[in-house]
Amino acid sequence: METKPLTTDEARALLESRGALLRGHFQYSSGRHGEVYIEKFRILQWPDVTEPLCRLIAERFRGTANLVAGPTTGGVILAYETARQLGLRAIVAERREDGQPGREFRRGFEIGPGDRVLVVDDVLTTGGSIREVLAAVRERGAEVAGVGVLVDRTEGGVDFGVPFFACLSVPAESWDAAECRLCREGVPLTVT
Repeated sequence: METKPLTTDEARALLESRGALLRGHFQYSSGRHGEVYIEKFRILQWPDVTEPLCRLIAERFRGTANLVAGPTTGGVILAYETARQLGLRAIVAERREDGQPGREFRRGFEIGPGDRVLVVDDVLTTGGSIREVLAAVRERGAEVAGVGVLVDRTEGGVDFGVPFFACLSVPAESWDAAECRLCREGVPLTVT
């Protein structure tokens, strides 16, 4: 059964209906504060939400890759589902075991010269996790075919130097805690 791809408005409504797009006063893992938070696990827990979003990524990159990779943790589910739709293998880049910064492919995952890898992730905020996966792919001699994410919080503000696609762009301005207007207004803070 073929289904029609989601529109941007449908994707936003889907995230809101499942409680994944939250508004309030949040402290992000970076320590910065903002009023929009994407709770990725409220997306990833629902196959009927994850599947059509991964379909958008798969359709954008169909025919350009022979392998899909994602970072742990959220990228595991997305890499698997996107690869399933493309009929490809999915692999995962984990934090390095040696304690050094970055990610690596372990568990017998094979990747090397001749591979064209689509890198997928959940929510793009700074691009750090994606950059680590890109470095791990290139370290193995493989080529990056593109990057796909469910939600881009940067409004296209991060350039990976390869084709990029986001299912949804959700601008999320953030501030240093000392400059946060929500703190000044006394809005209760939720630490994410």
